[in-house]
Amino acid sequence: MNKATVNNWLKEAITEVPSSFKGEHSWQSPSNIALVKYWGKHGNQLPNNPSISLTLSESKSETSIKYQQHTGNQPVLKFYFEGKENTAFGEKIFRFLQSITDYFPFLNQLALTISSKNTFPHSSGIASSASAMSALVMCILDLENKLKNDNTIDLQKASYFSRLGSGSASRSLFSTAALWGKTNFLAESADEYAIPIKQSIHPVFNSYYDSILIVDGGTKSVSSRAGHALMDNNPYANIRYAEANKHTQELFRCMQSGDLDSFIQITEAEALQLHALMMTSNPAYILMQPNSLKAINAIRNFRLETKVPLCFTLDAGPNIHLLYPASEREKVLSFLQSELLDLCANKLWIDDKTGNGSSKIN
Repeated sequence: MNKATVNNWLKEAITEVPSSFKGEHSWQSPSNIALVKYWGKHGNQLPNNPSISLTLSESKSETSIKYQQHTGNQPVLKFYFEGKENTAFGEKIFRFLQSITDYFPFLNQLALTISSKNTFPHSSGIASSASAMSALVMCILDLENKLKNDNTIDLQKASYFSRLGSGSASRSLFSTAALWGKTNFLAESADEYAIPIKQSIHPVFNSYYDSILIVDGGTKSVSSRAGHALMDNNPYANIRYAEANKHTQELFRCMQSGDLDSFIQITEAEALQLHALMMTSNPAYILMQPNSLKAINAIRNFRLETKVPLCFTLDAGPNIHLLYPASEREKVLSFLQSELLDLCANKLWIDDKTGNGSSKIN
């Protein structure tokens, strides 16, 4: 990223807050599902390989910030998750706010009440940190704009600071699909922020469905943060990063052309590689459940028998994302109801599809 841009953010940072300053801002931001997986990082939330994701529409976080001026020298924060005060999450948010006060020094003069809720189970392999942190950053930028008397939000800046809270949050801001990480085939790509790629890919992905099978709605046994750290000593790390770079370019090309056969092959290979990396870490861990494997086998058999271009992916958890074009909706839903529903915890699944990025809640 151009250092002059970051330096300019520092120069333009607002340091003074009027004593009468108070209000509330609310934003919603979707989760995203990575197709090429980001797994392993360095520096300050920088990826060891590029990634491509689809932006979802129904799996999202809604976050609001109530604020008023106070006379201290650091933010005062109360954090509520799903309507209840959550001090553990609040401590994480407080540390994040402290880490960005060089760029947003006005935060030190505010008493904040932050409330957040999800439309999906937390910590179950759906990227709740991506949706929550990107929504929070949009609230902060909106608050900054009120101080500046400006209504324009710089999405590159939003992606940059969302990344500092959660790497995958950098991708949640953009409609339909995003790419995060420096590549040798897109000059505008960068490790510091994600870029939108909707305008570069085939229209079939504008209405691509993601039916999410909740195989297990509980908390993951290993956090994504810990999983990333284990890549530092994974014996297959360098091979993985080379493969991910190759897959990023190949997947981008087939998404441009609408080549769904190649899309399926790369997407499923990426999902299985992610879980293979977890199983070859030290300590090793397994997040897929028996019903995850049953679902994968059923999906592959269904595709072989029907030629329907349905594929699967997983994030760092047991839940299965069924990806398919809108034209196959009726066939896939029939298959889901007849063969996959009993594999879901309490028969729970989320009906999702590609959609818009972050948006303000009026």
